[in-house]
Amino acid sequence: MSDALLLVDVQRNMLLPPAPVLGAARVGARLGRLLEAARAAKVPVFHVRNCGPEGEPDEPGAAGWELVHEVRRGERVVDKGECDAFEGTALGELLPAGAELVVAGMQSEFCVRGTALGALRRGHRVALIRGAHATYDAAVPAAVEEELRAAGVLVADSARFEGGARPGE
Repeated sequence: MSDALLLVDVQRNMLLPPAPVLGAARVGARLGRLLEAARAAKVPVFHVRNCGPEGEPDEPGAAGWELVHEVRRGERVVDKGECDAFEGTALGELLPAGAELVVAGMQSEFCVRGTALGALRRGHRVALIRGAHATYDAAVPAAVEEELRAAGVLVADSARFEGGARPGE
């Protein structure tokens, strides 16, 4: 699998009505399989949760702010207010230096992109899982994958990580 799985903004306001991302059911199922594979492989899981401003669907305490997946014992929740989950949080200190990270979640062009680039800047190897990130514009995920690939992120199918492979293998 990898050294850690970062589930970015896998929150109710992104995957459930009234305004889910495009392909929410398909993406949600893939995220669930990826999470179960990480748990089975005993890979540390970090649930990164966006804390939106007052009145937004992801305002802390609102129904949309809640995570889709139940957090299990030993898993960490990192609350953030920036697109890069490393900015203004303890995520960098919680991860081992140089850890290999699998990134998945919402939204492709904002928090997924920002967190993947932030991880690269901090010396992590990063894999972005194709089909395990989404947004509201159908053209965006492929464009983000291309940008991140050019920056040094491995863009891979989830089956590769569900089977236990590491980003460099």
